Amino acid sequence: MPHTLASLVNHTALKLSVLAGEERLEVPVRWAHASELIDPVPYMEGGELLLITALKLDAEDAEAARRYVRRIAEAGVVGLGFAVGVNYEGVPQALVDAAREQGLPLLGVPRRTPFIAISKAVSAAVAADQYRAVTAGFEAQRELTRAALSAEGPAELLARLAAHLDGWAALYDASGAVVAAAPDWAARRAARLTDHVGRLRERPAPASSVVSDTDGDDRVELQSLGTGRRARGVLAVGTAAPLGTAERYAVHSAVALLTLTTERSRALQDAEQRLGAAVLKMLLAGEPDHARAVAGRLYGGLLDAPFRVVVAEPVTGEEPSSGGAAGAGAVGVLDALADAMDSAAARTGEAVLAVPDGGRLIVLVVDGGAAADACAAYAAEAEARAGAQPRGRGRAARAEAGNGAWVAVGLSAPTGPIAAANAYRQAEQALSVARRRGRALVEHEDVAAGSVLPLLADDAVRAFADGLLRALREHDATGRGDLVASLRAWLARHGQWDAAAADLGVHRHTLRYRMRRVEEILGRSLDDADVRMELWLALKATSAPSAPQGE
Repeated sequence: MPHTLASLVNHTALKLSVLAGEERLEVPVRWAHASELIDPVPYMEGGELLLITALKLDAEDAEAARRYVRRIAEAGVVGLGFAVGVNYEGVPQALVDAAREQGLPLLGVPRRTPFIAISKAVSAAVAADQYRAVTAGFEAQRELTRAALSAEGPAELLARLAAHLDGWAALYDASGAVVAAAPDWAARRAARLTDHVGRLRERPAPASSVVSDTDGDDRVELQSLGTGRRARGVLAVGTAAPLGTAERYAVHSAVALLTLTTERSRALQDAEQRLGAAVLKMLLAGEPDHARAVAGRLYGGLLDAPFRVVVAEPVTGEEPSSGGAAGAGAVGVLDALADAMDSAAARTGEAVLAVPDGGRLIVLVVDGGAAADACAAYAAEAEARAGAQPRGRGRAARAEAGNGAWVAVGLSAPTGPIAAANAYRQAEQALSVARRRGRALVEHEDVAAGSVLPLLADDAVRAFADGLLRALREHDATGRGDLVASLRAWLARHGQWDAAAADLGVHRHTLRYRMRRVEEILGRSLDDADVRMELWLALKATSAPSAPQGE
């Protein structure tokens, strides 16, 4: 326990007497200091017992005494010790009245008690308190180390830490999700702090912050875990009061142990990633049997169940077709997506095979599993935040990065090891469509079941269509006929003269004449099915909405 004025008063060798402020004797004393300055405040830090003989202070002057006591009390001095029988035979009444007015404890120090004796008593008590705190901190460190090495690992460590702090503790993973909390009820409280955790994770590790719980009952400290550019997790501790020395030792020990565990896990993840890269390479090379042999128990379960291939690529806000960006924002969106899928899979115990590939991320996830759901939820949340429409040029994904970079994701149909290479091509095709449409995620089933018409919005297709139809449009511009509209009506009616002529409101012979003029101007025969197909697609391309700028 910290040393207090009461413990000094009860110290039998000091023989101190209480003259004022009896109700505030339980206040802790950080130090004892003697000073005869009229204004010692610039040299005070707060928490001191100030010892004086009133060598320069006119302690019998009521106004001077009041001014002096008020100033030192406002500076955080917790008590005033007055030497009796040195400059004054007794303690002046003006000083006693001033101390009572401020509620400042005033202690009488007998002549036979030197100030140094009081300083030594306070120093010894402070040293003893620090020794107890350090001893308790080392004991907490040993206890937390044993907990970290137990079968329960971080969960047991959090339980021991919460008990030591007489509060609660929670652990967040790299995605900001709560993975463990102690006691059990603390999980709900920790979940309310995810926004604060997210902001802390954006800062380079190590980092910390202090927040107030949403109920206003707790003082919560957040400590990031990890030694790299990005935090690998966050530790939260909630207590009713600021942490003392012993509690601070315990929190620092927990941070060190959890960081060590996190970094060790990261090394294992790197090894797993290298193994996953080998498995993926064999699958894409059409060697499923070899891939199964290498996958072993780590990825074998993933290959036994239907899985999907995910291809994700960061894209800059300026030029989606440029193939992505290597900046911090681009890397960040891929990291965030990978963290979300890894964390979701870890909570359900399913396997995820994730391999960075030249600025892209290739992932194999269980069809219908938690990682696949997390990928879809990540994209949906990005689009919802920005209010992106299907052709909204990726505003959602870019806003999600907050720095001009967004992520586009392509998802294959469910597949197995034998057809993995085909699934990879499906995911790449879906990714291409996602980039074109400015979407965060596109599934291959959506592309396969959709229409080819949205693809005609490509600039190259539109340029081809404009070139193919230019001569007809120039003819029509002279007012010598309506060849483009006639061609569209004739193709739409599959070459049926009467029906197309009726749609145009002209005689069928007029329509036949116009189609001959189309053939003459284009130098192509409408009897050729390929020519009819190209003309129809050209008409569709030039009537489709323009592609977003920059695509």
